[in-house]
Amino acid sequence: MEFEIIGSISDVEVIARGVSVRQRAWLRQRYGRGRWRKMKGVGMVELSATKVRRPAELHWYEAHGFGAIEHKVKRFLD
Repeated sequence: MEFEIIGSISDVEVIARGVSVRQRAWLRQRYGRGRWRKMKGVGMVELSATKVRRPAELHWYEAHGFGAIEHKVKRFLD
């Protein structure tokens, strides 16, 4: 599913950090070494196919120097 994040992400919290991040080896191979964290938050997304805007729970990975990458919509909140 392709989407664009509209505005800012709120209610941000850390789900996992360090060795608790299951995809750590993949992240290190694809992006490089870093203190990887898996994050979650709530934001408004616009679906590319239909141009519909919906609030959604988002998950992503983050590390210092890389920023937020690999955003995923986990569920819609409406």
